[in-house]
Amino acid sequence: MRVLAAMSGGVDSAVAAARAVDAGHDVVGVHLALSETPDALRSGSRGCCSREDADDARRAADVLDIPFYVWDFAAPFSAGVVDDFVAAYAAGRTPNPCVRCNERIKFAALLDKALALGFDAVCTGHYARLSDGVLRRAVDDGKDQSYVLAVLTPFQLAHALFPIGDTPKAQVRAEAAERGLRVADKPDSHDICFIPSGDTRAFLAERLGARPGPIVDAVSGEVIGDHAGVHGFTVGQRKGIGVDRPAADGRPRYVLGIEPVSATVTVGPAEALDVREIDTETPVWGCGTAPDGPVSCVVQVRAHGGLAPATAWPTARDGLHVELGEPLRGVAPGQSAAFYRPDPGGDVVLGSAVISAAR
Repeated sequence: MRVLAAMSGGVDSAVAAARAVDAGHDVVGVHLALSETPDALRSGSRGCCSREDADDARRAADVLDIPFYVWDFAAPFSAGVVDDFVAAYAAGRTPNPCVRCNERIKFAALLDKALALGFDAVCTGHYARLSDGVLRRAVDDGKDQSYVLAVLTPFQLAHALFPIGDTPKAQVRAEAAERGLRVADKPDSHDICFIPSGDTRAFLAERLGARPGPIVDAVSGEVIGDHAGVHGFTVGQRKGIGVDRPAADGRPRYVLGIEPVSATVTVGPAEALDVREIDTETPVWGCGTAPDGPVSCVVQVRAHGGLAPATAWPTARDGLHVELGEPLRGVAPGQSAAFYRPDPGGDVVLGSAVISAAR
């Protein structure tokens, strides 16, 4: 099988490519250039896809003795991931750019190009497992990335390889060292790859400018402060709200809601964050056919944590209404909801959808 290995320059994608070679596949490595200014995309362990990362990927490909290329995907990444991220925050939503990158870049633009060039599959260093086309959680719970892959369609999963999903991270690093890969001890990237400073609020403010509005206390109804833009907030946020006056009961306030038209941010007590119902849109069923009735499942609303038993019903507008068996907190429109089979272990991914409302 001809396999295109997406090599980010990190240890995970390097070992994934190595295992694809060991499996007897005809492997070609490719690094995606996602910015017109790659030197600005890394700051220590923050960010990725810099020239440093491209060089690390090339050296790993040399050790594996496979062809290696750098492909320019800056334009589709900017339009499909960065612009989408900014627009979502401007609309009072909380997007997940890793989900969008997998959906629109690695398993859309990249996969389309790979198939057009005669490759059979795209191989990545994601921590997830595939079994007969079924997506499952990784063995390493702390590194599991099935949540950000739950947006993939059956066709995309049929042309994907995730070789390291059955291995804990520590063993992946040890294997890289044994193979002589210099990235064995390279720190993991974290935060949002295209914001290497880690300052999301500043990044958005630079692109959206000042969009002032009131901060309203949900209990008293009073305006207790103002802000420079709804893009600086997300549901469930506690720190950095910018309200000096304490609540009447002395307890901390959290962001409860964001209304982008009036630029109103509503804050209140932690218990007001409890959500028991979720509405979603644009569902994708990686497991196959969309259900025509209620589905018992476990829903996950964040990349790590935020799980609850649930029942999901298809709606007339091609969405899902989800009732939770136990409340979740910090559920924000724009986040992805991933659905898992409610078996013991709950590791089989059914599909995903975008949260449009939470109550």
